[in-house]
Amino acid sequence: MGALALLPTLHQPTDAEAVRFGQRSVTHWELRVVTAALASQLSGVRRVAIWAQPELETCVAIVAALAAGVPAVPVNPKLGTRELNHVCADAIPDLVLAAPDAVLPETLRAIPRLSVDLRAQGAAIPPEPDPESPALIIYTSGTTGPPKGVVLPRRAIAADIDSLAEAWAWTTRDVLVHALPLSHVHGLVLGVLGPLRLGGTVHHLGSFSIDGVVRELSGSATMLFGVPTMYHRLAAAAERDPEVAAALSRARLLVSGSAALSVSDHQRIASATGQQVAQRYGMTESLITCAVRAEGPGKPGTVGPPLDGVQLRLVDDQGETLEVGDDNTVGEIEVAGPTLFLGYLNRPDATAEAMHDGWFRTGDVATRTADGHLRLVGRRSTDLITSGGYKIGAGEIEDALLEHPGVTDAAVTGEPDPDLGERLVAWVVAAGDPPPAAEELAEHVAALLAPHKRPRAVHFLAALPRNDMGKVRKAELRPSC
Repeated sequence: MGALALLPTLHQPTDAEAVRFGQRSVTHWELRVVTAALASQLSGVRRVAIWAQPELETCVAIVAALAAGVPAVPVNPKLGTRELNHVCADAIPDLVLAAPDAVLPETLRAIPRLSVDLRAQGAAIPPEPDPESPALIIYTSGTTGPPKGVVLPRRAIAADIDSLAEAWAWTTRDVLVHALPLSHVHGLVLGVLGPLRLGGTVHHLGSFSIDGVVRELSGSATMLFGVPTMYHRLAAAAERDPEVAAALSRARLLVSGSAALSVSDHQRIASATGQQVAQRYGMTESLITCAVRAEGPGKPGTVGPPLDGVQLRLVDDQGETLEVGDDNTVGEIEVAGPTLFLGYLNRPDATAEAMHDGWFRTGDVATRTADGHLRLVGRRSTDLITSGGYKIGAGEIEDALLEHPGVTDAAVTGEPDPDLGERLVAWVVAAGDPPPAAEELAEHVAALLAPHKRPRAVHFLAALPRNDMGKVRKAELRPSC
């Protein structure tokens, strides 16, 4: 096996359950057998696309590609035609792996197909590839142009899972439940490869439901991974249904990521269940870099300190490192260490722009407390608003709005203003009809924060536009929407 095996259980499998989707599951031993058979068919293949439906076959396909040392490109089934065409033209996969009954879109039907047969057997696990070799190519959301393929090496995945295992006391005994997409870091790297590397178990719900979470946490599941939208719904359900609250209270660990969990929802869950939701922060290019520890004081609104082995700093607009300890000093997050990507596929220009002297420029801005905990402000491009000479983070205003009983969801953006430079605009989903008055919400924020942080305009929407990871698509927020 060697000490550097990405998935040690492929070399030393057990009869313990590895992956379950509904009534279908495989043990670590069964996963080894089918993985070896599938990997033997990937010899000489340069790159594979994987149709990442929430199915058992997707997990097997990913593991087989990793075992064969063939870079895998997980393809989000929700991609539009233009996005899918871009991914395929950029990655140029030799094969597409999919479940036998999967109906592929036209773009993927033009690529040779290998169906994932869970009954396959009769081969040996290939030798372990080089830790620096590419393992996954995960495409970014494309909010600032066409999606870029982030090339993640085996070394980064292993280092990140091991650091998270230390932070969360995550072991072979844990059973993780989630319903996250299998084409992103959260659901795939953390949610599938994490349990498999550690010899534990993952139960995937297929799609998120309150009943599914309750059923699993009332059974063998010990951990839940989710995004803020899921926890928002769980908070409401726990407040009205003691069975939901009891199930959440049984979890060893609740983890939220991919977007910021509001302080309001954090407090609602804590009040209803006695549980503190652990937040974490990362990007596709750097994997997870910060996390609230399983043991230790929770700080609502923070994403914890850096993981062991991760170097992290905040820099100002001139690239100078900011001193730790001033919770009002906002800087861009830069990351270095073993969890970093190799670069963007076919984009040396973008790679050079994102990297300097071994540090990755995240484009995210945050403050940092004296004990090292990060409090995210958001993306520099959309969530850091300069108004009247003040640098204002959209996140704290969003949290303040969510504390108003008449608000169920909120986002804040900046728009040009001839006097202030930018003015703060709130986009609100009201809890009832009629909605609160705009002036009432502005005064509510000004009372909780500072007068200059009050929204200057409030727009009411039926729902905020979000991607499948729960992040608000702020570029789509326009007065006419």
